Amino acid sequence: MNLNIKELSNGIRIVHQEVTHTRLVHCGFILNIGSRDETKEQEGLAHFWEHMAFKGTQKRKTFHILNRLESLGGELNAYTTKEKVCFYASTLKEHYPKAADLLFDITFNSTFPQKQIEKERQVILEEMAMYRDSPEDSIQDELDELVFENHSLGRNILGTEETVGNFSHLDFIDFISTRLDTFQLVFSVVGNINFKKVLKAIEGPLNSIQAKRSLYIRNGFHNYQPKIKTVERDITQSLCALGRPAYSLHDPNRYKLFLLNNILGGPSMNSRLNLSLREKYGYVYNIESTYSTFSDTGFFGVYFGTEEKTLKKAKNLVMKEMAKLQQKKLGTVQLHMAKEQAIGQMAMAEENYAGLMLVYGKSLIDHGKVDPLENIFGQIRNTSADELQEIANDIFNPEYMSFLTYKPQ
Repeated sequence: MNLNIKELSNGIRIVHQEVTHTRLVHCGFILNIGSRDETKEQEGLAHFWEHMAFKGTQKRKTFHILNRLESLGGELNAYTTKEKVCFYASTLKEHYPKAADLLFDITFNSTFPQKQIEKERQVILEEMAMYRDSPEDSIQDELDELVFENHSLGRNILGTEETVGNFSHLDFIDFISTRLDTFQLVFSVVGNINFKKVLKAIEGPLNSIQAKRSLYIRNGFHNYQPKIKTVERDITQSLCALGRPAYSLHDPNRYKLFLLNNILGGPSMNSRLNLSLREKYGYVYNIESTYSTFSDTGFFGVYFGTEEKTLKKAKNLVMKEMAKLQQKKLGTVQLHMAKEQAIGQMAMAEENYAGLMLVYGKSLIDHGKVDPLENIFGQIRNTSADELQEIANDIFNPEYMSFLTYKPQ
């Protein structure tokens, strides 16, 4: 893997991997701050910050930020999750110093001008309206609310119309000053550049940042209670989502559940849910199960849409496929094929160097290290059929599942 990792005196870490068979460099800042770190009144603030980072710094206006890399054929982007904010860029290797300088500027020197806040507020309200008009997206957010009720993990990353409508310049300054922790911040680089050149462009600016420890402590999630909810919406087909809390990113069973989820309803066309509900019965166009991890818990969910007349049958088939994995162990050939498929998917994901750059940064924050892919492959290969059945009986227990259904009005 040949990773270079350097920790500066202020706690900021730099992780780098040189890849010589590409013309590009991918780099970005990953911060251990997300929507779960907001108070109820701050709901949507982390995502709003992500938008505002492009709206002006101490030395650049919006046009100069947006034009700096795009005019060179590069890309500048950002995203917010429940536990991370990321600012990142991809560019030709010769333009890496400009990308590093720009990313540093928008991460640490944003000015949050009130005039731009007013303008971007409307953009985010439009983004929220777009999600509401897409029931496939909104049902996933509403299931989060159901599973993580009365907790920040259940709140929508975009916020509410009320909170987004009230944010001011000082809200951004206060949120960043109380949540930013230089020991929970990584600059990650993957591409055709050596470590010396990486450091030459970014080490000086990063050393100018004063070391800072945040006193903020995340509120853990406890006391889950399964729920059932049905909502009538102006839609033509019924949508169903079911889910529950699962293993955290520190749980030793997380790769086993990743494998089990892949078998049940992962991205491949030969997943059990796809073969049953789409290929055998033709009840759905798309069905998927997902497993995501957080620092103290996780989430497992299944999503599908079907005609109202086949909703009950489709739901029963989903439960039947989960029950099969609870009741019957995988055979030797089935287990081997499932492992090879999961390993192959992860290996292909490694070819996405922009994604790999973000994975390295997040791994360093979450685990304090970057596990070589071979170690992860080893954990998957060492998983037994008994272990998968045990996890299926734990996670797929219908008594602990929450159900959310959207029905046509």
